[in-house]
Amino acid sequence: MFQMLKNWNRRARTLLWGLTILGVLAALPIGFSRHEMEQTSNQVEYVFNYRDLLLISNYQARPQEFVSEQLAKLKEAGFTTLAVFESTLEELVWSGRLTVYNSAQQALLNGKTAPLGENFTYILFADADAEAAYAPMIRSAFEKAGIPAREWSFGERPGLLLETPVEDSSLRSMQPDPVAIAKIREAGFHVLPRLSDRIRPYDPEEMNRLLQSYADQGITRVLFDGDKVTGYTDQADKKSLTHFGELLKQHNIGLVRIENLKNPQSGMNKLAYVTDYNIVRLYSLSGSDAAAMTPEAIIDRFKLAAKDRNIRMFYMNASPVRSLDKGGITHPMDNLYLAIGGDAEKKGAVEQLAEVGFEPGQAQPFDYEYPAWHKVLRAIVALGAIAIIALLIGVFIPMLTLPSFILGLIGSAGLYVVSTSLLEQALALGASIAAPTLGVIWALSRVRSHTEGNRRIVGGTWEEQPSQAGDNSDRLFGGRWLFDAPPFGKRLVSAISLYILTAVISLLGAAYVFGLLNNITYSLVLEQFRGVSLLHLAPIGLTALYVFLYTGHSVKDNLRKLLGLNITVLMVAVAAVLGVVGMYYLSRTGNAGQVSSIELVFRNLLEETFGVRPRNKEFMLAHPLFLLGLFLSLRYRAAWVLMIVASIGQLSMVDTFAHIHTPIVISLIRVLLGLGLGGIIGLLLIAAWQLAEGVWKAWAPKFKAGRTG
Repeated sequence: MFQMLKNWNRRARTLLWGLTILGVLAALPIGFSRHEMEQTSNQVEYVFNYRDLLLISNYQARPQEFVSEQLAKLKEAGFTTLAVFESTLEELVWSGRLTVYNSAQQALLNGKTAPLGENFTYILFADADAEAAYAPMIRSAFEKAGIPAREWSFGERPGLLLETPVEDSSLRSMQPDPVAIAKIREAGFHVLPRLSDRIRPYDPEEMNRLLQSYADQGITRVLFDGDKVTGYTDQADKKSLTHFGELLKQHNIGLVRIENLKNPQSGMNKLAYVTDYNIVRLYSLSGSDAAAMTPEAIIDRFKLAAKDRNIRMFYMNASPVRSLDKGGITHPMDNLYLAIGGDAEKKGAVEQLAEVGFEPGQAQPFDYEYPAWHKVLRAIVALGAIAIIALLIGVFIPMLTLPSFILGLIGSAGLYVVSTSLLEQALALGASIAAPTLGVIWALSRVRSHTEGNRRIVGGTWEEQPSQAGDNSDRLFGGRWLFDAPPFGKRLVSAISLYILTAVISLLGAAYVFGLLNNITYSLVLEQFRGVSLLHLAPIGLTALYVFLYTGHSVKDNLRKLLGLNITVLMVAVAAVLGVVGMYYLSRTGNAGQVSSIELVFRNLLEETFGVRPRNKEFMLAHPLFLLGLFLSLRYRAAWVLMIVASIGQLSMVDTFAHIHTPIVISLIRVLLGLGLGGIIGLLLIAAWQLAEGVWKAWAPKFKAGRTG
């Protein structure tokens, strides 16, 4: 029975590799469909925060004149859109359309003393037009909140009295300023309203009127302010979020999603689903960055966002700054004009992005569709993913190769019923770990076949040489540590061949990532690939396990020898260093990793040179050491440890495709560049090693002779 199961597992490996290749072939058309989708939206929109402009104008001698001048400069620089927030009394004061007083200030206007027992808000409109525009909006907002509002006037100027303190009234949100919207459109800009969930309770009829007015004015998109989308709070009682989404869809108004928020805005995923994912992604430049960054740095950031992350909207903030050095209030508007519009000497972001295919205009959502044949192909991809995961398990426990595949099929069927998304994520993670691990183990098995004798690759049984089978020494691994190396040329060709073929095996995992996670929600970062940290650790750990336990004559014997090692201070120090390196390595994974200023300069240099920036850890560390390790492994057994470092580069290639918001072509170019540059550096390391080895061979005998003499 045991022998029968062993034979079945051996035959199953061939079948599983066939299913693995079939899954990869099925993933390729899916990847091409995604590439076509990513070509459907190439316009970028440059947005400025109109509220910030009003705030800055409040520190100028002639605010209204300043706003008019800056609107002209914004237009000239290439800004296409202005963002308008929900109104507050404070913002309307900045605009110069009304003045707000508390009870004491109002009494002084009338030459009276402050009234006792009263702390109201008095609003004085600039003129009758301002009253007509704002009085109904203010009344509606405050009466809805249960705050009485009645008429009040001073001289011939009309006003309103609100029975609430100024400190409270100035924080109440109202609908975006209709006069500001009209002024912005008159100046030739598109309008991007910023709505919130602060106006409650949700009023379906009022929201319908508001969105109808936006549609009539050509407004095609809304951006949310705060940590919730409009309608989220009242969804349980009024289904307000669903109603709001249906209204947006009815009026053909889309959404904007802000990138890199610490906490995603609540309700965005639900709203996205209701609106058929009519969304574009936005990168926001903070006011402090607008002031501190150079125009060149801002341009580089925008280019990277558009090319590498499919960002189609750039939102810029600005703020007034008190400067003792300049003796006054400063602002970053001129810096932004240089960054976006450029000057006679330097092209701005608008022109530079247009040169690489991103014309200015209104940002459009990706045009996506999923043909019926996608479902069939994705089922085949899922089957292949289960197969490659089973192959990885079989490497370490050969008897479980076939059982793990069968259990994988059963478990996947159950998980499919619970959550399709969770199934796809689990299979993508498993395949992305399995492929690079199998690739490195395969390379190591080929090295062993060239040094220790004929051996079966990836999950097969090891056929030991008779001379080594009885080696029971206490040395780690046993066997030989120095091999009879083939000629230099043959070693080099073998190393290069293994370098290329290992990369091919590893990239099977990339096909499973984009084949399984082919959904618009991933491209819009509404969902993200889970398990990034596990992907960055598991292949390294599994490769290390294989190197230290599975490359000797017996796993049990190797484990005994490892456990029997005497721990030294040096070992503890090395372990501590490796721990620190591991923590730093993990800190650099994902989008939250921090980089130094020197690395930023280097990144920009790579971007300017190649157009696409390869990953530093691939072409500067893992790939060169892998090629050098393959070359040395054919001579020195100790070099097999470099396979552990190699796994970093292999998994990193797969992880590149796990950034699904990055265009698939960019990911492919990045991986190929990393392999090419890493290979070149690896060849230089081999040349340096050969030179050093030659010098050592020439001088070592003389050195020994000198010491003995």
